[in-house]
Amino acid sequence: MSALVTQGRDPRTGEVVGDPLAETTPEELAAVLDAAARTASMLRATSPGERAAWLRAVAAAVDDAGPELISLAEAETGLTQPRLTGEVTRTTNQLELFARVLEEGSFLEATIDHADPAAQPPYPDLRRVLEPLGTVLVFTASNFPFAFSVAGGDTASALAAGCPVIVKSHPGHPGLSVRTGQIVADALAGAGAPGGSFAVVHGVDTGVAAITDRRIRACSFTGSLAGGRALHELAAGRPDPIPFYGELGSLNPVLVTQAAVDRRGGDIAKDYVASFTLGTGQFCTKPGLLLLPRGHGLEAALTDAADTVLPAPMLGSRIHQSFTSGVEALAGRTEIRRLRAPSVVDRPGSWAGAALFATTAAEVLAAPEQLLEECFGPVSLVVEYDSLEQAVAIVRSLGGSLTATLHAEDEDLAETVAALSDVAGRLVWNNWPTGVAVGWATHHGGPWPATTDPLHTSVGASALRRFLKPVAYQSVPDRLLPAALRDDNPLQLPRRVDGVLVLRQD
Repeated sequence: MSALVTQGRDPRTGEVVGDPLAETTPEELAAVLDAAARTASMLRATSPGERAAWLRAVAAAVDDAGPELISLAEAETGLTQPRLTGEVTRTTNQLELFARVLEEGSFLEATIDHADPAAQPPYPDLRRVLEPLGTVLVFTASNFPFAFSVAGGDTASALAAGCPVIVKSHPGHPGLSVRTGQIVADALAGAGAPGGSFAVVHGVDTGVAAITDRRIRACSFTGSLAGGRALHELAAGRPDPIPFYGELGSLNPVLVTQAAVDRRGGDIAKDYVASFTLGTGQFCTKPGLLLLPRGHGLEAALTDAADTVLPAPMLGSRIHQSFTSGVEALAGRTEIRRLRAPSVVDRPGSWAGAALFATTAAEVLAAPEQLLEECFGPVSLVVEYDSLEQAVAIVRSLGGSLTATLHAEDEDLAETVAALSDVAGRLVWNNWPTGVAVGWATHHGGPWPATTDPLHTSVGASALRRFLKPVAYQSVPDRLLPAALRDDNPLQLPRRVDGVLVLRQD
């Protein structure tokens, strides 16, 4: 498969370089890596305020180019204009959020412990701050061509952290990747970012070569479990292993209690179908498992709701083929009943309709690995449980998820809530997991296989923490300290001084 080649800026001339018709060559990749490595120290020396201005310049440029970019995305992904328009807004909102994070300053975790000679043993002057890791390699996603792509959250958070960024484009939207890369590079250059701060590269072999190169210091990825595992092993298998932050697979279970069924079962069925078919079931937060009490009586409501969902195009033939294979695998199992087969679409292209299957908790617990495999697309499995304890056992057998949802009434469910929060990065109460708010409190992560590192998030203010490392300075003269740790606090940061949080220094 052909891909588009490296597009970036010559760090000496500022000119956009790269032939958009060929795959990135090893020589071009080496030049991009060299430029980023040279730029890393310059970025580390910039202030949070400077980087905030860069991010706002990128956000404005993407907004201005919105109609052009949306048209390109429509042609390459099959996603609709309203969906893409909303995603562009989300993308620029992410950039603006990280600008505010930089200006607020607490992300640096600046901490000062003054010397205490009277302590036993004597305590030296010790100061700690978070500093950029170095060049970050970003693998983009197919299902969000803006928010998780060239100008998406990983790029925004890594630049905010002060790291050069090299983006490996997704072959599902190559033209969009090149054009977005040009817009981002121009905006950064116009705002004063040094050359080498950002580039886009293309090709499978290019991605493999980059992740194993010593000039790359961290990597992020959003995609399949198989692809993420392969890249994770490459990152871990280097002579100098690097952090790899992968968002991989997630079944996102929904547990409904009997009281909730009795009170609003019809609404839950209708809204569940709307959630798992949103975006043709191609969201990482799609709920793929619905746990209902035995005798729930909602099968008709579920199938009726699914019947109203019109077939829609998927992102590409490979994803559609994987969806079809997953549905066929479920349909072929004797312990599973088919409630609704996918609609037959009499038109060319990778279209899909809603599919529903059902089984019992006992069957799932007997073969969880076979019955609980994620299927990307508009398909879901309904499981009848005999007790909440049995339902929780199923959730635990899943492994990690990005989300876990609980629909309940006024019940004592403290233990159930604790159990669900133990296996998911976000617990949703009487709502739906599709759609991820981008804010200060956002956590978009979870235990394996949802992500490779449950300590971090790929969305929200704390996403830039992935690309920062702590450094402590012991007895270093004030004039040689980073600005964040100097006595006069020139950046006016919130800091913890001798154990006391000081929001600002007058």
